[in-house]
Amino acid sequence: MTSTDTEPVAYPFNEATSLHLSDRYALIRDQDGLPRVRLPYGEDAWLVTRYADARLVLGDSRFSRAESVRHDEPRQSEGRLTGGLLSMDPPEHARLRTLVAKAFTVRRVEKLRPEIRALAEDLLRDMTEAGPPADLVDDFALPLPVGVICRLLGVPEADRPRFRVWSDNALSTSSLTAEQFEASRNELRAYMAGLIDQHRAHPADDLMTALIEARDDRDRLSELELVDLCVGILVAGHETTASQIPNFLCVLLDHPEQFARLREDPSLVAGAVEELLRFVPLGVGAGQPRYATEDIDVSGTLVRAGDPVLVAIGAANRDALRFDRSGKLDITRTNNSHLGFGHGVHHCLGAPLARVELQEALRALLGMLPGVRLAGDIDWKTAMLVRGPRSMPVRW
Repeated sequence: MTSTDTEPVAYPFNEATSLHLSDRYALIRDQDGLPRVRLPYGEDAWLVTRYADARLVLGDSRFSRAESVRHDEPRQSEGRLTGGLLSMDPPEHARLRTLVAKAFTVRRVEKLRPEIRALAEDLLRDMTEAGPPADLVDDFALPLPVGVICRLLGVPEADRPRFRVWSDNALSTSSLTAEQFEASRNELRAYMAGLIDQHRAHPADDLMTALIEARDDRDRLSELELVDLCVGILVAGHETTASQIPNFLCVLLDHPEQFARLREDPSLVAGAVEELLRFVPLGVGAGQPRYATEDIDVSGTLVRAGDPVLVAIGAANRDALRFDRSGKLDITRTNNSHLGFGHGVHHCLGAPLARVELQEALRALLGMLPGVRLAGDIDWKTAMLVRGPRSMPVRW
């Protein structure tokens, strides 16, 4: 087995201003063992690019997220997001996740589908009435998941401009110093603490009230855990979906034969969403390293106890050993067990909700704007962990 004498290479590989998966991932997958990578901040890490290795690292309890708080974890930003579900291991992780999971079951989310469909159609109706061109991000892709998560959690939709700034800062990779990053985080925490106080005084039929009851009546989480849990739900509950809606349209416009087939047969929408989740490498690079708690062999590389391992989900989803014609977009693909929502105990809690939002967004676009096309240059997000248009002018 190879070990820690491997010379690290600069990472991440992907460019922010496209959805292309860097060719370097394919080269690495074809080599023996794991490469060492060096991010702008933190320790050097091993990089996993193969599907089987990704499932191992994400699913094996010998790889820990909680250990990251005791290390200078590899990362793209000077600031660090610590605390919350993503920095926990079982059983502490299960204690908090259980409090939220019941709100995101497939059964409960399906009950929200008519409301999500109506919101998507209303947003597109407003767009068409205003006339082209329109910004797909500001007019549709962002307000759809924001509207859903705000209603579910109990956050005023009118505050969207405020928490969008905080959300962008939380996912920033280079625009903030560590001090600015922490200041922005504290502002978001204070905002959420104020909403929690309001909900305590005036309980409502929403997730925030349910979590407050779990805190106050059953003492199942601390006050800071309550605040951070609500913050995490708000940010994660809209940011990736708001990015993937325009990302999906970009990819479909680049694959007109697939887009045409989808327009001809809207029953393919659910499968198309799964294939797009596999095909689109959302991140600029891998994040949230797992730390080995004992020496482990991964693809012939000895990962020693205390070593961080990064999992490149986008590369694993293009692994030809797992996916036939892995580099091709095929909206009719079956048995599509992609890793777009992760794997293991940290599998995306909101995956059922994201699926429904993406399905209904795509369905509404197909039905109401079948001739949608670009009306100018895309302004891409830069210095962010996730890729996607910041604005996307379209006409129809």
